[in-house]
Amino acid sequence: MNTVNGDIVVFTGNSNLSLVDKICENLGIEKGACTVSTFSDGEISIDIGVSVRGKDVFVIQSTSSPVNDNLMELLILIDGLKRASAGRINAVIPYYGYARQDRKTKAREPITSKLVANLITEAGADRVVAMDLHAGQIQGYFDIPVDHLTAVPYLARYFKDIVSEDDFVVVSPDLGGVTRTRKFANELNLPIAIIEKRRPKANVSEVMNIIGDVEGKSVILVDDIADTAGTITKAADALKARGAKKVYGAATHGVLSGPAIERLKNSSLEKFVITDTIELPEEKKIDKIDIVSVSPIFASAIKRINTSQSVSEMFE
Repeated sequence: MNTVNGDIVVFTGNSNLSLVDKICENLGIEKGACTVSTFSDGEISIDIGVSVRGKDVFVIQSTSSPVNDNLMELLILIDGLKRASAGRINAVIPYYGYARQDRKTKAREPITSKLVANLITEAGADRVVAMDLHAGQIQGYFDIPVDHLTAVPYLARYFKDIVSEDDFVVVSPDLGGVTRTRKFANELNLPIAIIEKRRPKANVSEVMNIIGDVEGKSVILVDDIADTAGTITKAADALKARGAKKVYGAATHGVLSGPAIERLKNSSLEKFVITDTIELPEEKKIDKIDIVSVSPIFASAIKRINTSQSVSEMFE
């Protein structure tokens, strides 16, 4: 018999309201009444409008741009819920900001993803639910349980009809993303190739070598985060130069900052597919970008956590 850990109540800050609405729709519940605003000096103000005593509370908040505002909203919400005697506080972070600062690459450098983990834990979270963390070892930065979800099956499903029409290869844009690319390729029963980058000397542009066969084939480039879209658009050009027919791109988190939209618009990509872990503003929506919603994954995970069922079984 599964143990129910109190009634589910969902709260959110201002980072991704459309995703939270979809998750609540999937769960068949109303979002918890809560106002997150700012005082005139920019300090964050929170007003929780319902009792949470003994409830199983899920705070859903991506720490995307503006990163620091969204992170502070999350921390203050957790603190407010802890002081309101919530039964259990689950921090659901579809996109975990600062994840790329996960190790020291040079002297006197912070490990900010560990600092953020400490802040979330100290604020009072009992559990963290995240999706496609930039580095899997970030789970170990927390001293509380972490459920690490993946959007790979949902992204792969988008391509199911497309790959039946052509000869496809799934490509990792760097050596670090090979495991993710292999999982994606397994979903579609496709082979993989890898782009190996090197810079011969300072101020000389990167040389891209391709490990695997792409000539005459269509390819899907798979990444976890697309920020300025430089990596994915350059990789698409390199694949075209090596004889690839069509190039598609897929990434879980569409950060898409700075020149990203312009680069994607002018790129050789047929389509670039992202999920809604980060809300894409209307002005950034272009024909080349398609969005897959991950709300059913989060809703299913929330139900399983609430009833003490296995979350990993969702992906088996």
